[in-house]
Amino acid sequence: MNGKSNGSNKRERLGSRLGFIMLSAGCAIGCGNVWKFPWMCGEFGGGSFVFIYIICLLILGLPVLTMEFSVGRAAQASPMNMFRKLREPKRGWSLIGIISLLGSVSLMAFYTVVAGWILNYFCHFLIGQTEQLTFSGMITSPVENVIYLLVTIVLAFTILSFSLKDGLERITKVMMTALLVLMMIILLHSISLSGAKDGLLFYLIPDFSKISIGTIVKAMNQAFFTLSIGMGCMAIFGSYIGKDRSLLGEAGTVIVLDTAVALLAGGIIFPACFTYGLKVTDGPGLLFNTMADVFNHMAGGRWWGTLFFLFMVFAAFSTVLAVCENILAMMREMFGWDRKKGSLICGIVIFFLSLTTALGYSVFHFQPFAEGSSWLDFWDFIVSTNVLPLGSIAYSLFCCNRFGWGWDHFVAEANSGVGLKVKPWMKPLFRYVIPIIILFLYVYGLMTFKWR
Repeated sequence: MNGKSNGSNKRERLGSRLGFIMLSAGCAIGCGNVWKFPWMCGEFGGGSFVFIYIICLLILGLPVLTMEFSVGRAAQASPMNMFRKLREPKRGWSLIGIISLLGSVSLMAFYTVVAGWILNYFCHFLIGQTEQLTFSGMITSPVENVIYLLVTIVLAFTILSFSLKDGLERITKVMMTALLVLMMIILLHSISLSGAKDGLLFYLIPDFSKISIGTIVKAMNQAFFTLSIGMGCMAIFGSYIGKDRSLLGEAGTVIVLDTAVALLAGGIIFPACFTYGLKVTDGPGLLFNTMADVFNHMAGGRWWGTLFFLFMVFAAFSTVLAVCENILAMMREMFGWDRKKGSLICGIVIFFLSLTTALGYSVFHFQPFAEGSSWLDFWDFIVSTNVLPLGSIAYSLFCCNRFGWGWDHFVAEANSGVGLKVKPWMKPLFRYVIPIIILFLYVYGLMTFKWR
């Protein structure tokens, strides 16, 4: 490991287990749950997608998340250095660190813009200017997009410039608690709507005739996207905790919270869609178009809308903060920067990179794939279609084989502390089943991808 960064910076620690759970769940809970998950459900069969998604979380997400936590806690380093600390560099494992950085930066190149969109809607509802507010109008306004992107990045890296306990951990605890409370309040309102029954039936009852390999691929990618696994973010948080709790149980807790928020988000959106006769297949604009229309046509809609988009702001910022912390940690280890200098430089770089997405619907038109695709689709393709599944395969191979860290080392780390343990019978699942399934779905996804 680089002596400069290791010698000058004592590794920071989270103040409590609750802080770790909230921070890890905050990374998992974000736009992937409340923006992308309902959109994917609407396009891929509602309850059918939910059914496959939950299976992917249990069979693939839980083991990979456990392995990522374990690698981080054992190495006590960022993804740039954790693999070379646990295995000699000549094996080539350190390349995964570079891929982790690429994935995190690519995610923030569009995620910060989406967070800005949500902040934009929250501000419009707060001041009562929603009649002319449309998703297409917002994304094609270069000034609005740049302003809200800038606000998002300044807020995020200002928080990250403080110490781990005083900045990221403290803010995340508040945001996650507020998020869960706000979601429950809005859910109670949504299930009281006249179309709630039909919406919930569509959302929760699987139609097995609609399940295809394509649905499974999308569900797997969504599971990895929402958990942020495969690109080192969760490994970072593993490196900030002690060994008093076993990691299979901690991973399970994070997944339960993540899944609960995703299910709550759909429970809010689909009853509203069926009540007001709105399309469930609106794609990226589903959240914005549907909920804005709903709130504009209901009593007290301005304040319900303000509450709804406030919880969306919390959800989006929890992930922005977590992933930017991953980027910041890697840069600090590489160059020996302190938090303030690293936050300033990383914030500037991500801002200029994110301008591609912010201006991609107005100034920087770019159609990388099929007609109608954009910079957002390009960055999402790098992250969701490539980095997350390939990174997950890499963690599985690294943790379960002698040419990597090895099964015994992984199990010893994962099982340190009280809680659920990785059992010997799980070895074939972790070592063979997971990488084979992910690789098959990854290749199938590339073969059926709408390139043109």
